[in-house]
Amino acid sequence: MARPLLSRPRGATPVASGTVQVDVPTARSEWEQGYRRLLAEARDPVSADRLQAQLNAVTAELHKRVGGIFTLRELTEVYADADRWTREAVAEHAPAAGWPQTLSLVGDAAFHLYARGAVDYTP
Repeated sequence: MARPLLSRPRGATPVASGTVQVDVPTARSEWEQGYRRLLAEARDPVSADRLQAQLNAVTAELHKRVGGIFTLRELTEVYADADRWTREAVAEHAPAAGWPQTLSLVGDAAFHLYARGAVDYTP
């Protein structure tokens, strides 16, 4: 189940995905916040390797689902169902003690970094 998003900014175009609507600006804000939290958590050397492995697992799955040429809207559509498949990716490829507690920030950070490759990305 996708996590609820903040209210949509004026003029933002929602993206429908199943029963969940996600808008691009709100998703990007969540991704950036997750990335910042990941950087803060990764200051601990013990956590850094574990988080990097999880980030790699989610990024590899993102590449399978979205490919190399995509728009932010397409990435946001994949984000609407990310809670399920990020859990599966990390559980299969990068499980470590306590991994469910960092799954949300790892997922958001992966989307933040992957978004930079979107054809319509602007900083």
